[in-house]
Amino acid sequence: MHVFVTGATGLIGRALCPALLERGHEVTALSRAPPAVSRLPAGVSVVAGDPTVPGPWQDTLARADACVSLAGESLDERWTEARKHTFRASRVDSTRNVADVLRTRGPEVLVSASAIGFYGDRGEETLDEASGPGGDYLADLCRAWEDAAAPAAARARVVRLRTGLVLARDGGALPRMVLPFRLFVGGPLGDGRFWQSWIHLADVVGLVLLALEDRHAEGPLNAVSPEPARNRDVAKAIGRLLGRPSALPTPALAIRLAVGEMAKVVLSSERVLPAKALSLGYRYRFPALEGALADLLRKAG
Repeated sequence: MHVFVTGATGLIGRALCPALLERGHEVTALSRAPPAVSRLPAGVSVVAGDPTVPGPWQDTLARADACVSLAGESLDERWTEARKHTFRASRVDSTRNVADVLRTRGPEVLVSASAIGFYGDRGEETLDEASGPGGDYLADLCRAWEDAAAPAAARARVVRLRTGLVLARDGGALPRMVLPFRLFVGGPLGDGRFWQSWIHLADVVGLVLLALEDRHAEGPLNAVSPEPARNRDVAKAIGRLLGRPSALPTPALAIRLAVGEMAKVVLSSERVLPAKALSLGYRYRFPALEGALADLLRKAG
C-alpha cells in the first residue's frame, strides 16, 4: 500500500512512518520545511508543499492508496487570536485540501486526525464514540476539523482518529509532566480529580495501522487507553516510578494565570473509552497506566 502522510514530522508521524515501512508499505511524506525531513527514516519519499494551500502535492496524493492526515500546529502555547487562527488553518484547511482530492480520485481510505477535545469538559460522564460533541472552543475546533474530512466519504472510507493525551518518551506532554517530579516539586494539577484519557504512542501507531488495514474501521475512533485515570493517580504513578514525592499540588488558578485559556485543555475532565477499537479486536500493548509509564520512564533513564 502506498500511504501519503501529512504531519509526518510531528510526534505521531515520526513514529508512524517507520512502522509503515516495517509492514512493507510505501510512504510519501508532505513537508513544508525541508530541514525537518532529517527526522524521517530512510525510505520515506518526500514531497514539498503546504497542506493548508492547494498545490502540486495534491497530484502526488492522488497517486497514493491511502492517506493519514496528521497536520496541525501544537496547542501548547498561549491561545492568542492569531494562534487560534493558526490552529484552525493548520487543521481545517489542511484536511479540507486532502478531502478535496479524495472526493473524486486517489486514496480509498483516509485516517484523519482529530482529538478527544471533541467531547469537551464532561466531568464524571463516561464517553465513547457515540457521545455527542461539547460546546467549548476546542470542541468546536475538533468538530470543524472532522467536518472538513467529510467530503472524502463520497468515495473513500474515512476514519476520524480522536486522540487523547499521547504519552511518549521524546516530545508531547510527558517530559513536561515529569520535570517537576525530577525537581522534587511534583504533584496533581488543581484538585487532581479530573479524568485524563491517555494513550502510549505505540498504541496510537497501532490504531492508525488498524484504521488503514481493517475495512471495518470507519467513522470516529477514540485513540485512548481502555483505562483512563484521574490526574492525581497519574501524579502518584509518576512519583512512584521515579522515587519522588507526588503530593505537592499546582493550584488551578496558577495554571490559568500561566497559560490563559489553554488551561481548559490542561484541566478539563474527559473520561473517554475506546469502544470501537475494542470492538474491532485491537489488542493494546500498554492498556494500563503504570505499565505505559514504566516503559517510557525506563527508556528515558
